[in-house]
Order: sequence, then C-alpha cells, then structure tokens
Amino acid sequence: MSVSRSAVKKEPVARSTMELQPFVWEGTDKRGVKMKGEQPAKNANLLRAELRRQGITPNVVKPKPKPLFGAAGKTISAKDIAFFSRQMATMMKSGVPIVSALEIIGSGHKNPRMKKMVDTVRADIEGGSSLYEAVSKHPVQFDELYRNLVRAGEGAGVLETVLDTVATYKENIETLKGKIKKALFYPAMVMAVAILVSGILLVWVVPQFEDVFASFGAELPAFTQMIVNLSRFMVAWWWLMLLIAGGVIGGFIFAYKRSPSMQHAMDRTILKVPVIGQIMHNSSIARFARTTAVTFRAGVPLVEALGIVAGATGNKVYEEGVLRMRDDVSVGYPVNMAMKQINLFPHMVVQMTAIGEEAGALDTMLFKVAEYYEQEVNNAVDALSSLLEPLIMVFIGTIVGGMVIGMYLPIFKLASVV
Repeated sequence: MSVSRSAVKKEPVARSTMELQPFVWEGTDKRGVKMKGEQPAKNANLLRAELRRQGITPNVVKPKPKPLFGAAGKTISAKDIAFFSRQMATMMKSGVPIVSALEIIGSGHKNPRMKKMVDTVRADIEGGSSLYEAVSKHPVQFDELYRNLVRAGEGAGVLETVLDTVATYKENIETLKGKIKKALFYPAMVMAVAILVSGILLVWVVPQFEDVFASFGAELPAFTQMIVNLSRFMVAWWWLMLLIAGGVIGGFIFAYKRSPSMQHAMDRTILKVPVIGQIMHNSSIARFARTTAVTFRAGVPLVEALGIVAGATGNKVYEEGVLRMRDDVSVGYPVNMAMKQINLFPHMVVQMTAIGEEAGALDTMLFKVAEYYEQEVNNAVDALSSLLEPLIMVFIGTIVGGMVIGMYLPIFKLASVV
C-alpha cells in the first residue's frame, strides 16, 4: 500500500526548501499493513521520528536515488507550464487555496525538475511572497509575459481568471507551434533520410557492384562510372564528410544564437520562401494578435503590453516591427495607425484593429484576428503536407532510383551485346 506525501501529517514547510532533501521510506502501520512513501526532510532521523508520531513503524528510510542520466530529470517544457497553469486555474476556481493547489500539483508531477520548481514556488508563497514574486525567481520557465499577467491578475483580484486565460493562451500557442514544426520538420526529415540511404548505398552497396563490374572487363557507362567514382570518394573520405557536415551545422547554430543580425536575416529570408513564408507570416500575426489581446484584457497597459508582445511573435522582423509600434503608440498614435506604418500587417488586420479601438473592444477584435489566422495556418499546413507528399516521393525516387538504374546499366548493356 502506498501513501502519498499529503497523507502523512508534517510540520509546516520551512521558507527555504534548500535544506530539505527527498527521502523514500517503507514501514508498517498499527495493523501491520505495509506502507511506503516519499517525503522531504532535513535528515533520516527526523523523518523516522515523524513517521513514528503518525503511528507508522519505519523499516527503511533512505535518500531518494538520483536518476541515472542526470539528477534533475528532463527539462521543463512549455507544455508543462501550460498544464500547470490549467491545473492552478481549475483548482483555484473550485475554491482550493493556492498553497494547497501547489502542493497537489507538485506531489503529482513525474518530472523531477517541475516538481522541485513547484515545491520552491509553494515554499516562497508560504513564506509570504506573492505568486508573482515566487514565479519571478524562475524567469526561464515563466517568461516576462507570464509574470506580467500574473502580476496584473493579483493586483485586480482575479488571479484564477487570469490563470485560466494564460492556460488557454499557452495551449493555443503550443498548438500553433506544433503546426509550424510539422510544416518544417516533415520535408527536412524525409530529405535527411534520403541522404542517409544514399550514403549507405554509396559506402556499402556500390562497392559490391564494382567488384562485379571489374570481372566484365568492359568500359562502364558514364553515369555508372560517375556513381562508382562518388562511391570511392565516400568510402575513402566518409569521416571527413561527417566532420564537415557536423562542423557546418554546429557553426551555423552557434552563430545564429549569438548574432542578432544573422537571426534577422534568416527570419527575413524565411518570410520570402514560397508557401513556407506565408505560413510564417500568418503564424506571427496570430501570435501577435492573441498575445496582445490576452495582455490587454488582463489589464496590462497597452504600451507595456506591446513591449512584452514583441518577443512572442516568433520572428525577428515582426519583433522589431512591434517595438516600432510601441514607440509610436507611446507618443499618441492609435494602434491601427502604428500598425499600418510598419507595413507588415494585412489591410484586414489594420481595419479590424481600428474597429476594435473605436468600439472599445480591442481585445475582442484581436482574439477574432488570432482565431482567423490560426485557422489559416492549419489550412496551409494541411495543404502543404498534401503538396509535399508526391514531391518527396519524386525526390526519393530520383535519388535512390537513379543510383539503382546506374548500377544495372552495365548489366543491361552486357545483356544487349549477348
């Protein structure tokens, strides 16, 4: 029988959880029923005393073993934060106190890093911090947008409503990101597989055919000879090819992460790519509209909201454009006028923003814009997948089929002579 941590009564948690370490224990209750559980404590002796006080005779109390590959476990993903926000909003709307909600969420998490972070947030709140102050200690997991929304929600006394809005926002953004990744990952993965198969053929299969061709004693067709020469080169220098490919990819990633000008150039180039570029345009517009609507509805001032939103567009070109919008709005321009000046948003978006401003319902109108462009992204990704499937088959057929035909050409030529 397993007992959760909450089933065992314990002293109030200290403000700092850094002094505690996780222990696992096994024991028996007064009826002789075997029990086990997990609980943080300062040391094993204190945990044994606590268990005895609860009527449990501990047989084994030992530190929780660390995972084989790293003590911290897997990283905390955006989906984890979205799920955390949804759980918090649901429990707080149901009347569960924030500390109890955090304890329930932390005890039920399988990701050790997420569990540790939630426990730290709970301990900070128990020590007198607000939720905004507690999550601000984890800026990597809770970005500026998230923190500002929580601060606005706490200030207005509608934290559970804001958390529900944040959860919906995070879920929609993650769905949108998934669509974009699907559009980009599928063709890239297929091309990588085609290159891998071609490399295997050149290194292991073609040399076998070359031995057979040598026994013919005849001159090989030009196409076959080209494949044989390429195979010889790959057999001799495959390690160099791998080093060059790894160096180019690693160097590109290193430079991209550290060079804002390179990021801007790459993002601008992607926006100009046929089909893919339009998907990225629509994605950035959808993210801008939804993020602006969420922050504005939560009570964040518009100028501050635009500064937060800029980094959430997912594209350096749009990020710089939104920052220019913020500067224009800060000196008195209407949002639709500032939007028109940067020449990135379609006429429909500018007009709907203008209508929203005039009607005093800017957030509602931007939500409608976000829904429209998210649907456009969905449709474009589905259409792209349908378009790419035959093209990818042709690409693979040309690469692999061409090599197979090149290997069989000498055999066909020999058969025709015979």
